Order: sequence, then structure tokens, then C-alpha cells
Amino acid sequence: MARTPDDKIADHSAEVILGPNPFIGFRARDIAREAVRAAKLSVSQPRLTSRTALKLGRELRRVLSDRSELAPAPRDRRFADEAWMQNPRYKKWLQAWMALDQTSRDWVESQQLAPHSRARLQFMTTLLLDALAPSNSPLQPEAVKRFRETHGRSALDGLNNLIRDVRENRGLPAQVDKTQFEVGRNLANTEGAVVLRTELIELIQYTPVTAQVHEFPVLIVPPQINKFYVFDLSPEKSVVKALLEQGLQVFVISWRNPQAEQRDWGLAEYAAGIDMAVSAICTLTATAHINLVGACAGGVTLSSYVATRAAAGDPRVNSLTLMVNALDLSSTGDTPLGLFATPTAIRAAKQYSQAKGVLDGKDMSSAFAWLRPNDLIWNYWVNNVLLGRKPPAFDVLYWNNDSTRLPSRLHGEFLDIYRGNALANPGTLRLHGVPVDLSRIKCDNYLISGLNDHITPWQTCYRSTQLFGGRSTFVLANSGHVQTILNPPGNKKSEFWSGGRVGADPDAWRKSARRQAGSWWPHWHAWLQKRGGALKAAPKKLGSKDYPVLAAAPGQYVLE
Repeated sequence: MARTPDDKIADHSAEVILGPNPFIGFRARDIAREAVRAAKLSVSQPRLTSRTALKLGRELRRVLSDRSELAPAPRDRRFADEAWMQNPRYKKWLQAWMALDQTSRDWVESQQLAPHSRARLQFMTTLLLDALAPSNSPLQPEAVKRFRETHGRSALDGLNNLIRDVRENRGLPAQVDKTQFEVGRNLANTEGAVVLRTELIELIQYTPVTAQVHEFPVLIVPPQINKFYVFDLSPEKSVVKALLEQGLQVFVISWRNPQAEQRDWGLAEYAAGIDMAVSAICTLTATAHINLVGACAGGVTLSSYVATRAAAGDPRVNSLTLMVNALDLSSTGDTPLGLFATPTAIRAAKQYSQAKGVLDGKDMSSAFAWLRPNDLIWNYWVNNVLLGRKPPAFDVLYWNNDSTRLPSRLHGEFLDIYRGNALANPGTLRLHGVPVDLSRIKCDNYLISGLNDHITPWQTCYRSTQLFGGRSTFVLANSGHVQTILNPPGNKKSEFWSGGRVGADPDAWRKSARRQAGSWWPHWHAWLQKRGGALKAAPKKLGSKDYPVLAAAPGQYVLE
């Protein structure tokens, strides 16, 4: 089936989703502060400002006389319409904006500022210039063509979409057509059952699909910030389904979506929830060992839990898999998230969630969207408002918009972990009174990261190999954050690197690693199977006398 423009928008946006990450963000006053700084720099450095203005003026004269060589990057989707370079008026408009964009960036780079301060100023300058891009104007060529083709209907549809977004989405353009999806129908529909429910978790056991299964089961621990079904999205993208097909017994924790009355749920409560799930699974499967899987923020919680159990001599954890997960945060300062993670901003973020009892998922989504506005705001502004189209029907974006809340206590603890780089400094964090030391984790660990991940950069993820005491297998996929997880076989563009020499330098590892075509899933499946224990007959029914079936998967909590 031919791919539509909506498909391409959705695929690209899925690569830069910023949802599954603890929120630090930036505030309106941060924007204002950078604007004031820019104004003061302009006044205090008249020579530099004058040179920049003259440079801009010269380029604008070339634009007006058709002598400018400025052109958009070939992969800049905003200016893909051929009218931008073939129509003289559109060409001049685009080149004039590009001249302003280029000289503004050069002006910032010329400032005598500390690298961190320069990066902050550059980020805010880029944010403003991207908003002013001619592609965001109602007069841009694609919008004009659409208006003529629909005899003005696109403008009315766009206005209706805008009104809806103001009412329902805090003014941000909708990223997905939610009417096309339903959890339990065409999402999260792998057969299984809830076999344990507490105030905090539902434990889902999935129905085996092979006659024999490995004796050591797999438990997936999702991030607390998003719902678990990213691991069971659609049948062709389901991590759960793929594991079942490999003869593995699969369980998943579904976190409850907290309300203000659960404000005091913290890392200790979530770790206790994991422990309760582990105990239940070992009883259900009559085994003493389990393979654990965590992703992003869920991996932070899971690693802390495993470290404390290792300190207590608990032998149940057989292996640990972490997906797109950063534990050593010593070099996140120059990422968009880190740029605004000042002590003042962290205190403000804590106070905000403490006042409400929870940090709302919509607050996180809004802030994260402005960190990648071209991908997560302006392309939907063009699609929904200027072109009057429906947003795309894309399962990943539906999941990303199905946001959850974060208890204020856990939110504050995540911020403390970030601020103090607690997991990379043994003993800084304590869980149930036990110092967290990741070097105590002696089990084999499998770490997967994405080459194009803008949230948890792969080099940052790689440093976890230096924290654990067990054998580390590091794998790098050529994907973004979420698409690294959702990486089923069949995508001809997929490739990954593995087998490099694990040392302190991530770049040295990559040079020594072997590039392989295709999905990393089969590589991981084989790794898990080797640690899955002996084969035995698959259970004929789910649950047990002690853990009876309470409801069909995907359960109750995921629908809240």
C-alpha cells in the first residue's frame, strides 16, 4: 500500500518522541531571561552587532537581485514543495528567512560565552527562528494549493482543528487521530490475564504460544511515565508477542495511573511493586530465577531495585535488559533537557508537582514538544491547521499521547537522581535503607540504545557498561528513542552494531563492533534464550490457586 504524507509525518515524529523521560523541562521565565540576555549582548557589543547587521544586509541584497545561493537542506521536509525554489517570490521569501537564520546563529556563536550559556542562547534563538519559518505561514505554497483545490474548505477545516486543539490540547496541534485506536481492541491485544492486582500494579501473564517454554520467565518493567502497551502495541510491533514466539514466558507490570492522593508513592513503593511481581512470578512458574527487562525511567527504578536485591544476596535475578536507558548522567548538560536543568528550575519543578500532588502527563508532553518544535509542533500545525487535514492515525503517537501522571514524590526523587547523578555514585541513593551500588549487580546484562536517540544519547547509555559488575552486552540500533524498542524484523532500513570490545570509550567500542543488517530483536532473543533455562511443557492455563485470573489483558489500570 502506498505511503501517505501522514505516514511520513508520523514515522518521523515517532523518531523524536520525548515522552518516556522524567520531566525537567524549561520555564517561560527561562525564555524571557535568554531574550533579555540577547538584547543586552546586542547593546554591549555594538561592533559585533553592526558586523552581523551588515552581513545580513549584504545577503538580503543578493536575495533581492537573485544572486543568493542559499537553499534549504535536501532533507528539510518543510521546504520540499518545488515552488519554494522555482517561484521567484517564494524563493526570495525563503532565502531572506534563511539569511536571518544563518546570521543569527553566527552571531550567537561569536559571543564570548561559556559553552553551556552559548548553547542555551542558541537553543532559544533557534526556537524563535523556527517559529518564524515561512513554511508555518498560511501563505506558504502547499497551503495555497490546498485552499484552491478544496475551494476554501481546507481553511474552514483548519479553523475547526485549531478550535479543537485550543479546547482539548492546550493550543498545541494534535499529533494523532485518536478515533482510530482502542486499547484492548487494536492495541495491547495479545492474549493474557491479570493475575495480581495491588493498589500500585497489575501483573499481566501472557498466554504461551509454543508447546514448550523456557523455565526462567521474563518480566517487563515499563516506565512510570507512559503506559505499558508500548511493549504490546500492534501485533506486528509487539515485543511481548515476539518473545512468546521464542518460547519465553512473558509477564508485564502495568502501573496504576496515580491521582493526587497517591502523591507519596516514591521509588521505594515502585521497587516494592517490582518485588511483589517477582515473587508472584517465581511462584506461578515454579522457578527460582527470572530475567528482568526495563526501559528508560522504568530502567532507573529496575536497576535500583536489582542493586538492592543483589546487596541482600537475593539470587532470583538471572539477567537484566535495559532499553534506551541512561544511568550515568554526567554528560547530559548540553542536551536540550540538560540546558535548562538549573538548580532553580529543578526546585521549581519539584514545587509545581508537590502543589498538585502529581506531575500531569500533559505538562510533560507540552514541554517536551517545545524541545523539538519542528517535529512535534510545526509539522502538525501545517498539516492540521494550514492544510485542514486530520492528524495521522499512527499507533506509536496514540500511545505517546495516552499520557500518565507521576506522583510528586517519585518526580522529586527522579530530579534528585538527575541532579546528583546518584546511580553513578555508589551509596548516594538509598532504597529501603540500602545504599544503591550498581557494581553489586553481577548478573549478565544486555543494553540496547539508539544511534539517533535525542533523549538518552547512546554514548550516555553505553556508560552503564562501566557501572555494572556483571558481563555487559551492548547493542546499538540505527533508530531513535521509541523506534529502537519497536524494531521488529522486516524493516529493510534497520541495522545494528554489536560485539565490540567493552571498555570505557563508547567510540572505541563502536569502531570495534560489527555492523549487522536487520532488527536487533533476534540477537536479543537468542541472548535471552541462552539465559532462559531448560525447556518444559507450557502451562495449560494462566494463573494459579494463589494467583487466580482477575481479568483479561490488558487489565483495568491501563484504561484509567
